[in-house]
Amino acid sequence: MTLDRPTIGFIGLGIMGKPMALNLLAAGYKLVVLNRSQGPVEALVAAGAQAGSSPRDVAARSDVLITMLPDSPDVEAVALGGDGIVAGAQAGALWIDMSTIAPATTAKVAAALAEVGVDALDAPVSGGEKGAIEGALSIMVGGSDAAFARAQPIFAVLGKNVVHVGALGAGQVTKACNQIVVGVTIEAVAEALALAQAAGVDPVKVRAALLGGFAQSRILEVHGQRMIDRAYTPGFKARLHRKDMNIASNAGDAVGLDLAAAKLVRERFDQLIARGDGERDHSALRTLFGE
Repeated sequence: MTLDRPTIGFIGLGIMGKPMALNLLAAGYKLVVLNRSQGPVEALVAAGAQAGSSPRDVAARSDVLITMLPDSPDVEAVALGGDGIVAGAQAGALWIDMSTIAPATTAKVAAALAEVGVDALDAPVSGGEKGAIEGALSIMVGGSDAAFARAQPIFAVLGKNVVHVGALGAGQVTKACNQIVVGVTIEAVAEALALAQAAGVDPVKVRAALLGGFAQSRILEVHGQRMIDRAYTPGFKARLHRKDMNIASNAGDAVGLDLAAAKLVRERFDQLIARGDGERDHSALRTLFGE
């Protein structure tokens, strides 16, 4: 193991994971990569990575393991399955889960990995595909001070706003908070622009006016423009944001909070998915008011 440049196993090369892995390669890290579909693996290998054959194989060849997967069951299967990370991980390795999953799953997987001497961080991200490509993600980290210090050089490559929030699991709670704010704001922007159009006022000019006032937000800036352009190629898929709103809603229930706005937006995503639009960008909530 090389302490300043550990070998990183990267599992999950989707919209976010692939550019993140490419950035780590560009920064000089050795990578062993794995993905369900082979296209992204081939692209990473062409850029200098090595291909892994299974989570167990990746773990056996890595000092640090990063998972960037769609949902809690995916993380649990990759980490704890018969040919999973836990079967191949080296004592002293570090697992960094950058997926957005339920805090309970984080705790379960981390406990199993601790039994084989692997430390853990939950480090979900925000910033979408653009942030992943530019290495400008916001990274919300839960775990020990020692594990965080060890991961900081890696996080510095991937993100611009890296916050150690607290103990293991705090990162996922923070991401749930993030997704509430983002989801509810997307719905608000969709409603505002739909109202403008229905009332015969130019949405382009309404957005421009709002950007100069207290309603200004990154969501209004970026996703408001997507809604005006009807540009719903996914930077973040609606079905994944629905999953996140479910995590947030359930987390609220678990601590005795009825997060009504989060549950409303979860229902809006349900409508979008039922219509067959779960693969579109989450800003496609605007289309529930008509294209």
